[in-house]
Amino acid sequence: MAATLTRLSKPSSSSSSSLSHFRRFISSSAATASETTNPPPSPFTFNSSTTALSRKDPKDRNVQWVFLGCPGVGKGTYASRLCTLLGVPHIATGDLVREELASSGPLSHQLTEIVNQGKLVSDEIIISLLSKRLEAGEAKGESGFILDGFPRTIRQAEILEGVTDIDLVVNLKLRKDVLLEKCLGRRICSECGKNFNVASINVKAENGNPGMSMAPLLPPSHCMSKLVTRSDDTETVVTERLRIYDEKSQPVEEFYRSRGKILEFDLPGGIPASWPKLLEALNLDDYEEKQSAAA
Repeated sequence: MAATLTRLSKPSSSSSSSLSHFRRFISSSAATASETTNPPPSPFTFNSSTTALSRKDPKDRNVQWVFLGCPGVGKGTYASRLCTLLGVPHIATGDLVREELASSGPLSHQLTEIVNQGKLVSDEIIISLLSKRLEAGEAKGESGFILDGFPRTIRQAEILEGVTDIDLVVNLKLRKDVLLEKCLGRRICSECGKNFNVASINVKAENGNPGMSMAPLLPPSHCMSKLVTRSDDTETVVTERLRIYDEKSQPVEEFYRSRGKILEFDLPGGIPASWPKLLEALNLDDYEEKQSAAA
């Protein structure tokens, strides 16, 4: 398993100008999108560099990571856990879309149709929402991030590459049949907004695929009666989402693989089985032990 972990520099005055550059590009991108169906080539170029796997203390660097993987694979679960461990913000484009849907803002109606049909949200909309989130984070003095669900296209990856360095890209993988069952078991508490999963998965090994068990992630008793299913978590929509991911998003994996920045991680099971192995793959197993001891 190959990975590239790099030490990121401390925040500098260039970070603000980079974000301004990002916002200017977004404005021009949105304008030109309505004039042509073929977006122009990205104005940004890549300066390739290779760095060795490092066991540097995460407190000594500003973590800027990306989590990739099929819808429902668990990007949000593992990214949020890592963000808590490392003390960096978790920025999930799926959450940004849902927040915009709930806000009844100008994009709400358009997003409702896109999400209910299982289609990918356009680059322009996603970049606009992400820009707004980065702007808010900059105002609060945030440093570093883990991006969950972005980039999803080559064009998004090129835009991101043009304005900031990505330290590491974690590509989570899970069997497709397990993915489907997992997605159909997702539930959200309508009161607190937390995510749960009622699916109890126990798949036997066959056709070269290892067996796998995943216990349900059940809510506390006070949330049980308030669980709702996401409108886009039907078998038809989930299957279409996975098909679109294979067609449109997997080239992003190759984009980062060619730059030596990707860590391929096959989830061996649920959180109890996968979390320790993910920390080990990221060279963070000792770090979590130190944090636990300090607490």
